[in-house]
Amino acid sequence: MSSRPTNPILRSAAWRISLWAPLAFAIGTMFVFANLHGFVASDIQRRSDAWLSGEVEVLGDVAERTPKDRLYLRVVGEVAELASREVPNRQRTSASENENDSVFFLQAPDRGEAQLWVGSGDAAETLSAIRSTKAQGDVPVDVRVKGFGIPFRVASVRIADGSNIYLGLSERDELHVLRNLRVRFLTLWLASVLLGFAIVFYATRRMLGHVSEITEAASRIGQSDLSSRVPNTKSNDEIGHLARTLNHMLDRIESSVHQLHTITDSLAHDLRSPLTAIRGKLETALSNDVRVDQAEPIVSAIDELDRLTEFLNTSLDVAEAKADALRLARVEIDLDELVRSMIDLYGPCMSDKGISVQIRSAGSVKVLADPALLHRVIANLLDNELKHLHASCTVWLSLHSADDMGILAVEDNGPGFDDEVRRHLFEQRIKGRESRGHGLGLAFVEAVVRVHGGNVTANNRSEGGARLSISLPLQKTTSEPDHSPMLAKA
Repeated sequence: MSSRPTNPILRSAAWRISLWAPLAFAIGTMFVFANLHGFVASDIQRRSDAWLSGEVEVLGDVAERTPKDRLYLRVVGEVAELASREVPNRQRTSASENENDSVFFLQAPDRGEAQLWVGSGDAAETLSAIRSTKAQGDVPVDVRVKGFGIPFRVASVRIADGSNIYLGLSERDELHVLRNLRVRFLTLWLASVLLGFAIVFYATRRMLGHVSEITEAASRIGQSDLSSRVPNTKSNDEIGHLARTLNHMLDRIESSVHQLHTITDSLAHDLRSPLTAIRGKLETALSNDVRVDQAEPIVSAIDELDRLTEFLNTSLDVAEAKADALRLARVEIDLDELVRSMIDLYGPCMSDKGISVQIRSAGSVKVLADPALLHRVIANLLDNELKHLHASCTVWLSLHSADDMGILAVEDNGPGFDDEVRRHLFEQRIKGRESRGHGLGLAFVEAVVRVHGGNVTANNRSEGGARLSISLPLQKTTSEPDHSPMLAKA
């Protein structure tokens, strides 16, 4: 079964990396541009203020030196118009644009109407705006004049006759330059961010594509397919090094598992052979005519040999399962049918002991598992109930599916788990004080369920009694059964 993620592209690592890298670049460049924009704006304003301060001094000097006769207004006005043509950063948008629409010259006393006006607009409105702003000296200030959307930068000087000379420069050209700068920067900034995102996304997607191939190949490597290897890349980068490292690790794991199988097979053969021979001799002796007092020890010895054989088989299976080396033959199994058949098998024994069994099933629950091992798991659970419950107790078996898992819960109203062993139920050699077993039953259950990709939980019920729940992955409709050439030991 493949583990390739089904999440949309927005949740992929390539998307997140491609998003954060250009975002960091965008924030950094925006911060740099903000500082650059502020520097350019202050420099343009400094140049405009320097021009205003110099020109207003010149106009004030001309106004003081020009005789106050009929030519005064004409001479000073022409000088003011000449100064307006020397405006810094001047940008005319059309040939018909008024020469004085961005500059005005105004001479007026502290009170009363304007004496001289050169510029566009209304002199009275302009003088009222200047007086309300209270421009002082030759330090330029911003003045907003009614009828103009853009403020004027105004410098003033006081001449000998007590009147004030005001020179105003519209900030339109300055704002136009800054607006063009912002538009061009944002265009280039957006293009750079999008191009950077595309490059980073392509490179990251291509790099993580190799990781996805390695992940998908590794997901196919299971307990019965240790011969598979992740694909190697030709590059000598981190991805290629990862692939080679994983393959070396898989070589060692396959060798270790092969050695474990060899050891367990040899151990099982070497121990089963003498045990089988001893059991055969005891059965032969029992088949002969022996007295009753002689037959009883022989029967007891045969029972102990059977228990020893069972202990041997279970110990080897638990060891292989703990090492993820248990050999499986997965087929589709209906848990509902399996549980009911097991209840039919154990029902008479439980009835003889006075234990009632109830099944609460939501219907067919199909899983992909080894039938022999799963049969032994349920048998172990029912054996525990049969051994530890007293007469008149009840066992409930509940079966349902949730979140792509089939869940089988076994509950009873018996004494429950001892506090001293409840936290170590799934460890080997852990058993209750009254137990006569080897302490391998639940360890075997946990090992088999875990190797199938499920989990086991055990606790005491609040109403009294014990509850043990196992969950196994449901069979996917598109999956094919995984047949291994070697069956698990029964």
